[in-house]
Amino acid sequence: MKEDTIMTIYRVKLNEDERINYPAYHFGDNFPFRIEPFIYNMARRLSNDYQGGLWIMYELTNGGFYMSPDSDTPFKVVCMNGYEGKMSADAFGITVCLYAYSHLSFSEELADVCGEQFHLLRDFALDHCEARKIFSAID
Repeated sequence: MKEDTIMTIYRVKLNEDERINYPAYHFGDNFPFRIEPFIYNMARRLSNDYQGGLWIMYELTNGGFYMSPDSDTPFKVVCMNGYEGKMSADAFGITVCLYAYSHLSFSEELADVCGEQFHLLRDFALDHCEARKIFSAID
């Protein structure tokens, strides 16, 4: 009988050298020109509290990638589905990236990579301490 194993997904903060190479590995030239700007614009759409700034980038042990604002202040989030609430910067970043990946997965050129990244990040978000908020925001 085969045992099912549950793998915990961890995040690893990218250092300065990896901030260019890791996203390029997954997204190619689309990251700096299409995906990253889309993420920043989505952040502005989801929270009036977001005013720009440095973002922290993470690789996930399942092959996923996300980024979140470098902030200790929670963000008030208002989503298109009616969700309203406050989230940590990390949960906000996950939510923003999930929205971005979902929207960009409908683009012919980005469908495969963004669809895959959506599911990898979603799997990580299932065990996040703010999973209920994240999933309320994206559902």
